[in-house]
Amino acid sequence: MIRLLIADDSALMRKLLETVFLAEGDFDIRLAKNGNEALALVHSFDPQVVTLDIQMPGMDGLTCLGRIMVEAPRPVVMISSLTETGAEETLQAMELGAIDFVAKPAGTASLEIDRLRPILVEKVRAAAGARIRSTLRLKERIRHQLRTVGTPPPARAKPAKGSTDTLLGLVLMGTSTGGPAALDIVLPQLPAGFPWPVMVAQHMPASFTGPFARRLDRQCALQVVEVTRPAVLQAGVIYIGRGDADLVVSARPGGMTAMSVPAQRDYPWHPSVERMVGSALEHFAAQQLVGVLMTGMGNDGAAAMTRLRQQGGRTIAEAESTAVVWGMPGELVKQGGAEFVRPIEEIAAVLIDLAGAHAVR
Repeated sequence: MIRLLIADDSALMRKLLETVFLAEGDFDIRLAKNGNEALALVHSFDPQVVTLDIQMPGMDGLTCLGRIMVEAPRPVVMISSLTETGAEETLQAMELGAIDFVAKPAGTASLEIDRLRPILVEKVRAAAGARIRSTLRLKERIRHQLRTVGTPPPARAKPAKGSTDTLLGLVLMGTSTGGPAALDIVLPQLPAGFPWPVMVAQHMPASFTGPFARRLDRQCALQVVEVTRPAVLQAGVIYIGRGDADLVVSARPGGMTAMSVPAQRDYPWHPSVERMVGSALEHFAAQQLVGVLMTGMGNDGAAAMTRLRQQGGRTIAEAESTAVVWGMPGELVKQGGAEFVRPIEEIAAVLIDLAGAHAVR
């Protein structure tokens, strides 16, 4: 049995969530109506996974999450609204150590819950087996506090426009569950002079990717933008794929371009890592590409990055020792497509070495 704690101030939402997981047959469930009750049950019930509403009276969800991650770290899935405010709060929760989030039902909750049931169960099951490293989470919190309180933005070089002929390389990065915290570690380590564009497909709703890109832009030496319209690829710019759509490379008159295009049914996750890498292989030589696959459920991107490696490109998979969920990078390793397998803290250094090595060839 999986011990699950559901914390939500809405009696209806608690009942709906409880019903979803009782129907699975292998969940032992406790309920809490605020952060204080949730924190007490974390200690007495010792749940394997917690679902946590952000907006609760008394001790709110963010405060409760911070206490959990300090006192008794364990996987937490946030229940979040899809508003911009909800996105900002959810991203704060990711920085504090939450594993993942599920969008709170909009409209009539009792009708919407059936639509959300598959993804809700999938994410909670994945979280129950996820890896929590409390020391890393505490370091992330301290670093976040330092960089957001009186810390000037990092020095930033003006991006240089690239074209098919002048862009020597392109980084293609894919993440899902646990990805925001992983990207928060890797991307700020890339220096202002990093010579290649970086395209990122992080599975997220559309209302989240804009705030996510803005938060990363404040943390990184490179410029970070959400791709909402065609953008000519420039060296030293990080392109975040818009949620609920796909991020692809397209050949345009001004040069190779990052574009947000409507999601396709052939690709189950969005922005799709598989589709992003496939589009890059259509327009770049594989030797110009570096694929990076980090924490996430499922196998999105593994097949395309394996093809990339087989054609002469370079690939990096996050090591199992640091991945919150070793689904996506694990599949790349299993398929034999990972040239490098590295813990999260070492991935940026590999990228810097590869970019430097490519530049002098």
